[in-house]
Amino acid sequence: MSNQNIDSLAVNTIRTLAADVVQKANSGHPGAPMGCAPMAHVLFSRFINANPKNSQWYNRDRFVLSNGHACALQYILHHLMGYKVSMNDLKDFRQMDSCTPGHPENTHTDGIEVTTGPLGQGIANAVGIAAAEAHMAATFNRPGFTVVDNYTYVMCGDGCLQEGVAAEAASLAGHLKLGKLVLLYDDNHVQIDGDTNLGFTEDVLKRFEAYDWHTQKVADGDHDLEGIASAIAAAKQVTDKPSIIAIRTTIGFGALKAGTAGVHGSPLGDAGVAEVKTKFGFNPNEKFVVPSPVYDAYKAVAHRGQTLESEWEEMLHRYESAHPDLTKDLKRRLAGKLPDGWKEALPRYTPADKALATRKFSEVAINALANCIPELMGGSADLTGSNLTHWKGAVEFQSESTGLGSYAGRYFRFGVREHGMAAMLNGMAAYGGVIPFGATFLNFIEYAMGAVRLSALSRFRVLYIMTHDSIGLGEDGPTHQPVEALAACRATPNMLVFRPADGNEVTGTYIAALENTHRPSVLSLTRQNLPNLEGSSVEKTLQGAYVLQDNTSSFSGKSVPDIVFVATGSEVSICVKTAELLQSQHQLATRVVSMPCMELFAEQSHEYRESVLPRGSPVISVEVLSTVGWGKIAHASIGLDHFGMSAPAEQIYHKLGFYPEAIADKAVKVIKYYSGRDVPYLLDRPFE
Repeated sequence: MSNQNIDSLAVNTIRTLAADVVQKANSGHPGAPMGCAPMAHVLFSRFINANPKNSQWYNRDRFVLSNGHACALQYILHHLMGYKVSMNDLKDFRQMDSCTPGHPENTHTDGIEVTTGPLGQGIANAVGIAAAEAHMAATFNRPGFTVVDNYTYVMCGDGCLQEGVAAEAASLAGHLKLGKLVLLYDDNHVQIDGDTNLGFTEDVLKRFEAYDWHTQKVADGDHDLEGIASAIAAAKQVTDKPSIIAIRTTIGFGALKAGTAGVHGSPLGDAGVAEVKTKFGFNPNEKFVVPSPVYDAYKAVAHRGQTLESEWEEMLHRYESAHPDLTKDLKRRLAGKLPDGWKEALPRYTPADKALATRKFSEVAINALANCIPELMGGSADLTGSNLTHWKGAVEFQSESTGLGSYAGRYFRFGVREHGMAAMLNGMAAYGGVIPFGATFLNFIEYAMGAVRLSALSRFRVLYIMTHDSIGLGEDGPTHQPVEALAACRATPNMLVFRPADGNEVTGTYIAALENTHRPSVLSLTRQNLPNLEGSSVEKTLQGAYVLQDNTSSFSGKSVPDIVFVATGSEVSICVKTAELLQSQHQLATRVVSMPCMELFAEQSHEYRESVLPRGSPVISVEVLSTVGWGKIAHASIGLDHFGMSAPAEQIYHKLGFYPEAIADKAVKVIKYYSGRDVPYLLDRPFE
């Protein structure tokens, strides 16, 4: 059989399999897989270097399916190539406990690089992957040894290009001149509502040309496989620009409703599937059929990848002889291990040390960490001077041609692109060898929440350094003062949310964030200065909450405090002063608990949690943010369930009642309320 005939057979096999996969599930999206089959076959059979027998080979090309609803296409390709996706897995598409879920998830399916679902995320992920590749190549490659050398390919649809996150990342990719990034655009002119002429008539290629991308068009993506191949080959020759190829296709090619929204997200029906198979020369009565020549062709592709990996391993062995220190560092980073002694580089504080904003304590920590953890890299969304994320001696991540830095640099200028930044961080984390961080004001994490949520879902170690965390930022007013942002973050599964109270807790926060390799962390940091507290602890921060101060022993006959304050961040020091006031004026036994991380505290033993929040004592939470979520810990909450205001921070705190006298008055009322009543113990959980 000629190569041309095998190509045609492979493309039609992919199309008929896609129809079968969705039909059996009675759920899914057959249109994009059928329309994208030619470009996907060309890409995987001729260009992508990967070894299905070792999907984590580091120097593999990366492929990202941004239009993740088309995942049946990727699962089929992975099956054909020999990844751990069997024919039975294709038959179990979208079923319980299958490895072929309804959108690609990196934690479920062999060979999936990133979790994509919300449109546009994959494009931004791919920009992050390409940036990480450029950095690792600049860091480790030496003359005669290109140990990091791979391309990033991403496929997208019209919907992806309508999402702002893709625009943010694409703009930055053009500026950064990421020449090893190639975007295949499924230009089928159809979205769920119908023809794209209803709301998307821009010239996409002109937009990307303005972003400084290399642009091409393939007029007949349904049949012109050689045109697609030539375009990809030409894109690879452009080394100083990312590339986009607009490939005009027909959604659901071969189906009765081809070219319409009707084939986007619904099974074709038994009759429709049979019609497609008949059109492409397949037996309409047979299902899930892969002709032997197609399997053979893809086995050859897989063998090519195995050979490339073997050659790479041999080169790495020679590299180790020539550059032993670099090899040791590369292997450590790829294994996810942190350098020896890194914790000792972090500062510790006493109450005698100067009061600083926790964003400033964070800056001190970043300066220490950047010098001993070379894989730590990131930056700010145009707030470097406010977020304090730039360390001394940091080199900018930029193309050397700009004169602004180099790809070996580790500091990113993300621009005012919070969402694109977060999605890029996910791509960087997925690539491996780097630990990414991004920074902005806490209020603007809500611009980025789509990608932040995917960090958690993907189990990526990403650090979100969020400053200006409350009404404490003052005069900028309610548009910049977060109220609900931390509650939203705390409601997100598999994410650690920190609000440290002083320097020691900031140090502990960084330790916890870096040691948790499979979940992201949000660091909520103040603009205003906070004192270093008596009793604060780096180690106890890792337990999520701990007893900071307790004067119960000063009162004979009392075994538990009259009142327990549990607070975070800037309110911990206020509660310390409140406790002193209650002791001196009301002779009340008090305990102050600092809770820098609810999630870590919830993971401690029941015995430890009860030692911190004892039975019989009413608990008041104090935090100048939403009280949502505190009901599982506190009997009463002093918080902020409305927006802030524009004024100096001290005036806002006083007006809203966040000062010792006002909090003490409320504490007395809580104590009186529970006098003679049983205090329910909130930490008892019937399902533990």
